[in-house]
Amino acid sequence: MKLTQNQKERYLRHIMLEDVGEEGQEKLLDSSVLIIGAGGLGSPNAMYLAAAGIGRIGILDFDIIEISNLQRQIIHTTQEISTSKTDSAKAKMLAINPEIKVETYFEKFTSHNGVKILNDYDFVIDATDNFAGKFLINDACILANKPYSHAGVLKYRGQTMTILPHKSACFACAFDTPPPVELNPSFRAGLFGVVPGIIGCIQATEAIKYLLNLGDLLTNKLLMIDTKTMDFRKIDVSKNPECRICGKNGIKELKDYPQ
Repeated sequence: MKLTQNQKERYLRHIMLEDVGEEGQEKLLDSSVLIIGAGGLGSPNAMYLAAAGIGRIGILDFDIIEISNLQRQIIHTTQEISTSKTDSAKAKMLAINPEIKVETYFEKFTSHNGVKILNDYDFVIDATDNFAGKFLINDACILANKPYSHAGVLKYRGQTMTILPHKSACFACAFDTPPPVELNPSFRAGLFGVVPGIIGCIQATEAIKYLLNLGDLLTNKLLMIDTKTMDFRKIDVSKNPECRICGKNGIKELKDYPQ
């Protein structure tokens, strides 16, 4: 699609980049991203991907807004407490950029609907907050051959990596299996409000880079951030040929994890 004059003005700062230009912006407008989770990680992803002109963005979440969310889930407002996170996110995304298409899924991502939903998108963002969801997203993306960005946050720290199925290490290559359900810290630990903002912005960056075939992705590397010390470090992650998900005898069908 050729850019209109209004689009040339909206995306001027992208177009000025020698690695993007009008052709790159047209690619973004023709691209699609699915964001699974409309909370702390999903908020910056949704806003920056909408602003960047990703032509079609899906946002999936089955939760409603609570007052305790607002310390970090910056796409939602006090007036929207007790309403759906997907509807709230869609309203802000279209307010930022009314030219894009936003599709909402007010449902849980499961083994039954997962592949069907993400099959319609070019790139996937894992913005969930529990181990079961993260492992299931990894499995679904490997099975459907969909590139995605993993992320997790806890207290003052965050981590992220990008997975290209069957080309790079997957989440299970790094962590194998989920810990016992009782060890899931998501709802029992504090969270420094800006951490998901930082990590979510990195995820959005990776999505845009992938769609533009730009720069080096966070593949085969786990980026870890500690905001207390401002330490950023990368840990090498090797693709495991025996991985239970992406290895030679890997996944054939999806199964939900206990949670």
